[in-house]
Amino acid sequence: MAGEDGATGDGAPEEPAQPGADPVEEQMLHGVPVSDSRGQEVLHPDRDGYRALVERLRADGYWVAVDLCGVDYLGTPGRRGLPASVQPERFEVVVNLLDHRARRRTRLRVQVPESDPTVPSLVEVHPGLEASERETHDLMGISFDGHPDLSRILLPDDWEGHPLRKDESTGRIPVQFKVGSSGAGGRP
Repeated sequence: MAGEDGATGDGAPEEPAQPGADPVEEQMLHGVPVSDSRGQEVLHPDRDGYRALVERLRADGYWVAVDLCGVDYLGTPGRRGLPASVQPERFEVVVNLLDHRARRRTRLRVQVPESDPTVPSLVEVHPGLEASERETHDLMGISFDGHPDLSRILLPDDWEGHPLRKDESTGRIPVQFKVGSSGAGGRP
């Protein structure tokens, strides 16, 4: 039986309704829609409530932010795993949090529109996400408001575009070989 927060007695959220089943009231936890992904709790905050939710989860014991990444769903119709009230967008920021004391993980999935690919930075709450936010900005083009330094981290400063976006052309970077002492490109 589920409590007010949508969790069963063992702390796991109830399974989502199967297609064709009677509609079930959407499960909520911490004021945001919650779903289940293979036994892992997944919270779906909007961009405005994203940072406040992470701060609340940290106060509840989620002291470790394991990782953060961006996803581009361009050309992916019928995305799975989103609650009915969550409007799918082209981009998504995914954060995995860990509570060591209670031995639990929680994933956050934040929808980010193509027209404004920006979310609040979590660096002040979880300083270890500084490089992950820079990498997501560098490769996906998602900006993080309040990040102390969103400069390139993997690509050269003069690189144009964001190579992990699905609409980015697959270019070719010429390989440069060192010429050996014999001048023929062999080993010296």
